[in-house]
Amino acid sequence: MEIALLILIAVVIFIAKALKVVPQQSAWVVERLGKFHSVLSPGLNIVVPFIDRIAYRHLLKEVPMDVPSQICITKDNTQLQVDGILYFQVTDPKLASYGTSDYVFAITQLAQTTLRSVIGKMELDKTFEERDDINRAVVDALDEAALSWGVKVLRYEIKDLTPPKEILHAMQAQITAEREKRAVIATSEGKQQEQVNLANGARQAAIAKSEGEKQAAINNAQGQAEAIKAVADATAQAIRTVAAAIEAPGGMNAVNLKVAEKYVEAFGNVAKEGNTLILPGNLADMGSLVAAAMSVVKAQK
Repeated sequence: MEIALLILIAVVIFIAKALKVVPQQSAWVVERLGKFHSVLSPGLNIVVPFIDRIAYRHLLKEVPMDVPSQICITKDNTQLQVDGILYFQVTDPKLASYGTSDYVFAITQLAQTTLRSVIGKMELDKTFEERDDINRAVVDALDEAALSWGVKVLRYEIKDLTPPKEILHAMQAQITAEREKRAVIATSEGKQQEQVNLANGARQAAIAKSEGEKQAAINNAQGQAEAIKAVADATAQAIRTVAAAIEAPGGMNAVNLKVAEKYVEAFGNVAKEGNTLILPGNLADMGSLVAAAMSVVKAQK
């Protein structure tokens, strides 16, 4: 009875050691008698107890790894403290197990040395402007070396770049000076634009004024021309009326009467208005003219 119980216990232990359940996104490396045998895929797997053993367990998910902060020297001999994070993934469990003793440590050290090499080729200002180039350079160098370790380096991201305090103060002063310079330039450009706008406004006003004066002169000239034309038309009409009246029966007598009346009236006004009386040199002619005028007047009456 005891022997059967011992056999049952041994069978249970044997089965328990023979059955291995591998989690999803994991890979287990099996060694048989100390030598690589196989890689167990996720799910239920069977191994030979006491002969096979699980030597390595690898996670196949993407793994973020913080790269320790370090001091790098730039091309212009400036110390720069760099802190970054690395993302990698195990692609070959066998190489990850036997390609290096510790692929995590190897990747970390290689990331640090590559980062120092890349930053050493750049000046301080470029390191802030070309972070993406630094990240790509580190990933390319790591990915090429990590192939023999069964690891795929996905990306590297710089978290922080910290120069010394003296450099930070100098950079802040430079930024302040640049901002003040841009403010002065913007102010001067605003004043310049203001002057341009005022000049353009004055020019447009002068043009509008001259156009108005021109149009007013044209209108005045046209008005004067119309007035002269109207006077001329009225004069012509009066002349035509007078001519028609002269041509009518008795018209000439009426003209003579009007002339005689004006002559006598004018001569009388000259005699009344001044103390000096101006007489024509030929009084006989004068008398004949007056007599003729009076005769014309009497004849018409």
